Amino acid sequence: MSDSQPPLELMGVPGSPYTRKMLALLRYRRIAYRLLPGSRHPIDPDKGRYRTRPKPKVALLPTFYLQDEAGQEQAVCDSTPLIREFENRFPSRSVIPANAALAFIDYVLEDYADEWLTKAMFHYRWSYRDDIAKAAEMLPRWHNTTATEEQIADQGKAISQLQISRLSYVGSNDITRQTIEQSFERFISLLDKHLQQFPFLLGKRPAACDFAIYGQLTCLALFDPTPQKYIVASAPRVYAWTESLEDLSGYEILDGDWIDAGNLPETLTAILGEVGQIYAPYLLANADAVAAGKDLLETILDGRPWQQHPFPYQAKCLTWIREKYQVLSMAHKRLLREKLISTGLSQLLET
Repeated sequence: MSDSQPPLELMGVPGSPYTRKMLALLRYRRIAYRLLPGSRHPIDPDKGRYRTRPKPKVALLPTFYLQDEAGQEQAVCDSTPLIREFENRFPSRSVIPANAALAFIDYVLEDYADEWLTKAMFHYRWSYRDDIAKAAEMLPRWHNTTATEEQIADQGKAISQLQISRLSYVGSNDITRQTIEQSFERFISLLDKHLQQFPFLLGKRPAACDFAIYGQLTCLALFDPTPQKYIVASAPRVYAWTESLEDLSGYEILDGDWIDAGNLPETLTAILGEVGQIYAPYLLANADAVAAGKDLLETILDGRPWQQHPFPYQAKCLTWIREKYQVLSMAHKRLLREKLISTGLSQLLET
């Protein structure tokens, strides 16, 4: 682990796919960290003195405690910009390709995992009886192993009721169920085929998008019974890959490990095609609904009706993708237009 700077401090829990994403990334990058049990940490517990940490604008996990330019501690949650900030602070073992066009592809795939694949994670965990029951049993225990069975039952019921009530905001409902599940199954099949040729999405070393996908799969492949059963039966390679990404601190890399942005493998292009088929039109429709101030997003995805509450944050995601594209050189823009035109992702590049 890097010892040139004090360890990063963060708060997170095992049930959070974004916590798992960031912990695996920190291990791979050999960045020292402390995983904290909560936002209240002892200074002198014998005298009952505790340090209360700042709260983030939106309470999400993981929460990192970093110092701003004025030296004041701040609570930061969004994993994607945090990864880029850590690239500047810790230059070795980068997870962002040096080639700007490939880095753009990495960014789009990371966004897909964080914002679309998570719909499958949330859908399976809180829509199926066995998955709800396991989550209700385990999530409270991860938070407090010494809680009584009565406390566990009460906390599990409260967590389940809260998360099930949020399904409509994520986009999981009777109308969208088939679209979510078929998209998930297609992605798993495409990832399985890609992993038969490459150990990671963008070659022989992990990128930010690998850790984003890994984070969601720690739930879908390793924890929740319904999607886990599907993955073990149809794509055991994906299950094994997910487990292997937990700790890559000993994985060694070479300069030539990234794929050539000008010669994308067919298996990667196929994955990008899935992103272009399902996530790109969702982003566009969601952004239109948010801009129009609508209470309900209604569109067609994958040939079926889609309904959910508009999601303002994901409208920002579309803006950020376009901003990433706009700052590229003309040569990289031409390369991406050429490589992405068959995937449907080129529609995201138009402003």
